[in-house]
Amino acid sequence: MTRDLTGKRVILTGASGGIGRATAAALGAAGCRVALASRNRDALDALVRELPAGEYVVVPTDITNADDRRRVVDAAVTAFGGLDILVNNAGIGSWGHFATSTEDIARRVMETNFFGPVELTRVALPHLENGAQPCVVNVTSMCGRKGMPAWPEYSASKFALVGMSEAWRGEFARFGVDTLTVVPGMTDSGFDKNWIRVDGKADLRFADGMKPEEVAAGIVAAIRTNRTETVLGSEARRLLRFNRYFPRLTNWLIARKVKKLYAAGNPV
Repeated sequence: MTRDLTGKRVILTGASGGIGRATAAALGAAGCRVALASRNRDALDALVRELPAGEYVVVPTDITNADDRRRVVDAAVTAFGGLDILVNNAGIGSWGHFATSTEDIARRVMETNFFGPVELTRVALPHLENGAQPCVVNVTSMCGRKGMPAWPEYSASKFALVGMSEAWRGEFARFGVDTLTVVPGMTDSGFDKNWIRVDGKADLRFADGMKPEEVAAGIVAAIRTNRTETVLGSEARRLLRFNRYFPRLTNWLIARKVKKLYAAGNPV
């Protein structure tokens, strides 16, 4: 199936920065009508002024808040007369090791990266059922296919969303709603500016990662071609392929690297 994006009615979460900002522009250029959801109203207003000519609705939204989830769906349906596509892109990260982490961090990450998109989808589903070529798009991470040290909560939240996506794929078929999963690798998106904690040990070279526009193009291409799962970035593809065929070796190499990072007397 090829999905015609002209006039499609879309909700995009996490729209105000990084991958979300680039995806908003890509969706607008494809002819979509987009409800832009983010916590930052000022950033959303600035974004609209920069987007291609089109039809946009700005909806300040905290996806961890039930009232906000209902409001963004209602705003999109009221403005556009229905809903065809939900892009669950909003997320937060926490870069630090589990031994020094907290329950609060785990719960905050899970609320934003898992429960928020899950419950937003629950609210949106009755409208998607009546949409044109409808789909839910979950933007996850390569950490959702291979859990990584210093990313325990983030990896768990993305694994959970990947798992929910796979369950939805079977369930939503009877409603005619497709479920697509996008798995990006390291991206130079500014995501690292908003982490809950930043005390993990690794040489993270985000500047060498994909640009947000590259990820956005991949997201729009996945929607257009109805690709079930899309892994973006050569680094992610290499890691996940190697892990598929050599899982024990992958784990050993990762563990050896972590031991070296903490060999200078750090007790963690």
